[in-house]
Amino acid sequence: MQLSAVRSAWISAVTTILVGNLCHAAEPHTENTYKLEEGEARPAATLEDAGFLVGSWKGTAFGEKMEESWSAPSGGTMVGTFKLFNGDEPAMYEILLLTVEEGTLSLKVKHFNPDFTAWEDKEDYINFRLVRKAPGELHFGGLSFYKRNDDYMDGYIVMRNGDQVTENHMTFERVR
Repeated sequence: MQLSAVRSAWISAVTTILVGNLCHAAEPHTENTYKLEEGEARPAATLEDAGFLVGSWKGTAFGEKMEESWSAPSGGTMVGTFKLFNGDEPAMYEILLLTVEEGTLSLKVKHFNPDFTAWEDKEDYINFRLVRKAPGELHFGGLSFYKRNDDYMDGYIVMRNGDQVTENHMTFERVR
């Protein structure tokens, strides 16, 4: 997968997510993701609801291998890292910050090229807002995580390319 294709897909996804987050409730967005419906409030949530993310994971995303790690909650946050590969070389990185804001979860993401130059401006980041939760599930606007068991998780992210909206599947296998 070309780095430019990954970056273009992420920029399109960001646009989709930002527009989707202007709504207000949890209705299906794609088969495995949700968005807020007008007038619907975000669910109450704590970092403990995201406890199943903690640890180191390997898997696939966008047809390539990936790695993701999450710290345990401390100081009112959880911190994560994501690395997507292109063959054996890094294609991009993300730094992830999970916080509680207004009684619910927000997932803030910054993207970086392999040389660690940022995609977003210095002050900018992508904010995935929680729109739905269930035991072992977290649904942010356009991004969902499903715990399958203690060692496996599935993720889904909505991407837009022009008028075409696609749901991309990510697999996670616990490393430790």
